[in-house]
Amino acid sequence: MATVEFDAEFLALPLEAVRGAALDRARALGCENAEVRVERIRSQVVLLRDGRLETSADDHELGIGLRVVHDGCFGFAATAELTTDAAVALAEQAVATAKATAPAVTERVELADEPPHGEATWTSSYRLDPAQVPLADKVALLEDWSGRLLRASGVDHVTAYVLAVVEDKHFADLAGTVTTQRRVRVHPVVEATAVDSEAGFETMRSLAPPAGRGWEYLLGEGWDWDEELAHIPEHLVERLHAPSVVPGSYDLVIDPSNLWLTIHESIGHATELDRAMGYEAAYAGTSFATFDRLGTLRYGSEVMNVTGDRTVEHGLATVGFDDEGVQAQSFDLVRGGILVGYQLDRRIARSSGLGRSNGCAFADSSGHTPIQRMANVSLRPATGAGPSTEELISSVENGFYVLGDKSWSIDMQRYNFQFTGQRFFRIEHGRLAGQVKDLAYQSRTTEFWGAMEAVGGQSTYRLGGAFNCGKGQPGQVAPVSHGCPSALFRNINVLNTRNEAGR
Repeated sequence: MATVEFDAEFLALPLEAVRGAALDRARALGCENAEVRVERIRSQVVLLRDGRLETSADDHELGIGLRVVHDGCFGFAATAELTTDAAVALAEQAVATAKATAPAVTERVELADEPPHGEATWTSSYRLDPAQVPLADKVALLEDWSGRLLRASGVDHVTAYVLAVVEDKHFADLAGTVTTQRRVRVHPVVEATAVDSEAGFETMRSLAPPAGRGWEYLLGEGWDWDEELAHIPEHLVERLHAPSVVPGSYDLVIDPSNLWLTIHESIGHATELDRAMGYEAAYAGTSFATFDRLGTLRYGSEVMNVTGDRTVEHGLATVGFDDEGVQAQSFDLVRGGILVGYQLDRRIARSSGLGRSNGCAFADSSGHTPIQRMANVSLRPATGAGPSTEELISSVENGFYVLGDKSWSIDMQRYNFQFTGQRFFRIEHGRLAGQVKDLAYQSRTTEFWGAMEAVGGQSTYRLGGAFNCGKGQPGQVAPVSHGCPSALFRNINVLNTRNEAGR
């Protein structure tokens, strides 16, 4: 991947002057710690319905955020004004906030140590800046994709869109870390709809995941769009006329395009230590994987090995440094089926006694304070060559092959869940035997991962993910990827969603 230079317009902002004014004033006011972020976020969306442009948006956000620790209390303030006077006022506002909240604070804020990293730069791995691609070119590509599907037999409607984000961030703290980073990500989606007077209607979406890549991703680098688009119509028509699934207990081979979301909900969120310790109870609950079970909880089978990783190429949560100045790392969460780690920011790392933060602090804009957020949480493939997806399927007498994410539900403890998908293929005597529809798999987290008999090799491994993981109050969203191989699960409860809905 070619070296990418930072945007000259962003570098021309008064970054050094602003950061210096904010940090100098924070130091003078007696802050134990202070972190300033100058951020520019450009978000674009282009959406076509049936080959016609329906929505085009290009949003720019620019501002400064400053978080301080003053007399053991957090304070935060933000502004859209990039001047030294505004930066000085920001420090005063942040300290005033810390003082105002002090009477309600029952536990003094202390942060885990992090060595200063001096001046550092980092960019995500991409080649073509999507923000610089002309709108006409974007529309033309989505028109082409839409036209291919609309010309196919059985396809009645098509929605095609792409989301793109370019995030430039300049960070500095009192310890002497100064970083400049750029993150680029894209999320292209194509969805086809088939309508039949007797069978009703069905939709089918592309399996391509969002990625920490540039516009080259839509041109075929990292995903075979020609192959994807060629097969959507036939799979859609087959699903429209497919039989409804018979509920029961089945073996499942789950593709990475589906399994990533189960990882996100049942492992990713469950191993956020602020959630496991009860600090994130109000929004989407806490976690069954409580801190007292570290090192003893049997999370899954012995083939279950899960890492948190802020360094993997093209990961949506990949960075050089997090929003507390912590250098990106890779770390174990589950090893041999046992819970061995959590995702940490500096405060939770210190209060839990687990040592250094593993770099999981993030704010989704300069206007929000950093909170603990998810790394790229991934299930590792088998060592060595490992089995292929076809080999996993061949070991199933009676089951299903599940691809693509769709709807899902999980309880407030990240324990009881059910997930649906885009495509479900019957497996009979080790071979695929056509699609079924209306399928959801249901389980409890430890029972599900305990039923994982085998994971595929590296050739089956792929990153999935989402742009919009939600957390916090006020709510914030964060992009995150989850890598995994194909995996084989034995005796999983399968529901018929149509029956469950009373239809």
